[in-house]
Amino acid sequence: MTEKDPERITRADLGSWISGPPQLQTQAFPGERMGRPQSGPGSLARWGRRIGGILIDWGLAYAISLIFWSGNEWVTLSLFAAMTLLGVCLFGHSVGHRVLGMQVQKLSGAPVRPLDGLIRTLLVLLVVPPFIQDADTRGLHDRARGTVLVRIR
Repeated sequence: MTEKDPERITRADLGSWISGPPQLQTQAFPGERMGRPQSGPGSLARWGRRIGGILIDWGLAYAISLIFWSGNEWVTLSLFAAMTLLGVCLFGHSVGHRVLGMQVQKLSGAPVRPLDGLIRTLLVLLVVPPFIQDADTRGLHDRARGTVLVRIR
C-alpha cells in the first residue's frame, strides 16, 4: 500500500463527525459571550421582566378591546400586534417593556430597524418562538433578526 492510498479511510478522515458536535462555550451568566454585564443597564432581560412586559401589553390591548369591541379576541390580538410593532419600531420598546425598563436593540446596541421590528412582532404572535431560547435567553424571534432585549435601568 502506498503512503496515501485514496481507497483507505483513516480515523482522521472521520474525526470531524465521530468526535461529536462542537462543544458549546460555557458562560457564567446570560450575555457574557456578547460582552453584556451580568446585571443592571445593558444586561439581558430575564424571564420575570419579559413575562411581566408581555402581560402588561396584552392586558392593555385587552382593556381597549373590551371597552370598544366587547373583548373580541381578534381585535385584542390586532391591538397587541399594532402596539408592539409601533412601539418597538419607533421607540425600541412596547409599553410593557418601557414600564419594566427594557428595550429591544440590535446585538451591536443600535436601534431596531422597522423590518426587524415587523418580523420580530410576527414571530412573537406565533407564541412558540419566544419560548425556544439559547444560552443567552434570546428566543427565536430575537435570533432571527439579530436583536436582544436588554435592561435600560
